[in-house]
Amino acid sequence: MDITHLMTSMAQKARTASRLLASASASQKDRALTSMSEGLCAHEEAILRENAKDVALAREKGLSSAMIDRLTLTHKTIKEIAQGLVEVAALPDPVGEVTGMWRRPNGLQVGRMRIPLGVIGFVYESRPNVTVDAAALCLKSGNAVILKGGSEAFHSNMALAEILQESIRTAGLSEDAVQVVPTTDRNAVKELLALEDWIDVIIPRGGEGLIRYVMQHSRIPVLKHYKGVCHVYVDAHADLAKAQEICFNAKVQRPGVCNAMETMLVHEAVANSFLKPMFDDFKAAGVEMRGCPRTRIFFPELQAASEEDWYAEYLDLILAVKIVENMDEALEHIARYGSNHTEAIVTEDYSQAQRFLREVDSSVVLVNASTRFNDGNQLGLGAEIGINTSKLHAFGPMGLTELTTTKFIVYGSGQVRS
Repeated sequence: MDITHLMTSMAQKARTASRLLASASASQKDRALTSMSEGLCAHEEAILRENAKDVALAREKGLSSAMIDRLTLTHKTIKEIAQGLVEVAALPDPVGEVTGMWRRPNGLQVGRMRIPLGVIGFVYESRPNVTVDAAALCLKSGNAVILKGGSEAFHSNMALAEILQESIRTAGLSEDAVQVVPTTDRNAVKELLALEDWIDVIIPRGGEGLIRYVMQHSRIPVLKHYKGVCHVYVDAHADLAKAQEICFNAKVQRPGVCNAMETMLVHEAVANSFLKPMFDDFKAAGVEMRGCPRTRIFFPELQAASEEDWYAEYLDLILAVKIVENMDEALEHIARYGSNHTEAIVTEDYSQAQRFLREVDSSVVLVNASTRFNDGNQLGLGAEIGINTSKLHAFGPMGLTELTTTKFIVYGSGQVRS
C-alpha cells in the first residue's frame, strides 16, 4: 500500500471509530484505560528493548542530550506512564456534560452539551510517553486519534501501539480509535495534513521547524504547541531568596522541556544583590549565561547576548539575562520576544503582581512560582496532549475538557417559529 492509500485508510477507519467512541459509556472507556495501564506493566521489558533501539540510533545520529533525554524510557518512567492512565480513568468524563441551561420567553429551554472534536491528527517528536498520554486523553474525551511520532521514537511507538490497541480491543472498543502511523516516511505527515474530509483537527507538538511545516501545509485547523520562550521577571519588590530558588528550578530542574525558563529579567534595583548569588548557583549547575550590556558590567566574563538569544528556546543549560529599568521594560521585552507560553513574576507587591497577570499575554502566567508548573497534571487537568499557544479554541494546557467542544441542545413543547 502506498503512503497516500495508507494514510487515507487510517483516517477513514478513525472516522468510523470516532462515531462509535463518541457514544461509548464512561465505564467502557475507563476499562480500556485500565487495561492499557496493565498492558504497559505486563510488557515493560519488551517496551524497553524497543526503546533501547531508538536510543542507540539517536546516539549514532548525534542527537542532542535534550532529545535523548526526552526519548529515553526506564522502568520508572513506564510505571509513571501506566499510573497516568489510571489517573485519566479516574477523571470525570466531559462527554455529554451540560454546561448550562436557560429558558427563552417562548418556553424553549436552551443549553450546551460537551461533545468530542471527532478525529484528531497528532504530530509530535521524540518522547514516546506522549504517545500514551495522547491516546489516553483522546480516548477518554471520545476522540479517535492518528498518532505520527518522530522517526527517532519509531520502535518505541510501534511497541506501545500494539499494547494499546490490544487493550482497547479487550475493553470492547474499536482498536482504530488509536492508531500509530507505521512508517518513518516523511511524506506521511504531508498526506495526513491533506485529509480534511476525515480529520477534524491537527495538533503538532515539537520543535519550531515541525510547527512551521504543519502550519504551512495543513488544510485542517491546527492547534499549535509552539516553542516555549519562557521568562521569569524578578521585580524590585521580590523576596530574593524566593526568587533565587524559583529561577534555579525554572532553568535547571529539567532544561530540555518547553516550560523551562529561557530568559531571566531582573529589575535594576535588585540586580546588584540578586545576581551574584544567583549566578554562583547557576555556574555550579553548569549553566552557560549570556548577558545584556548592563549585566556584563557586573559580569564582564559573560558572553554577550545577541538579538537571536532573546528569541531562543535553548532547551539546554543556557540562559539569557537582562537587567530592566522597570516593569514597563520587562513587559515590553516579553511582548516582543515571548512565545505566549509561560511567564512568571517574583514579587511581594500585590499591585505589581496583578498588573503582570493582566497584561502578560501568555497561556499560563504565574506569581511567585516556577514556570515548570505549566503542565496539565500540575494544574489539575490530569495528563495533557500539549500546550496550545494559539487562542483558538483553547489556550494553554489541553486536557480532557479542551479536547471537546459544545453543541446547543434545545427542549421544546411544540413551539414553532412565526
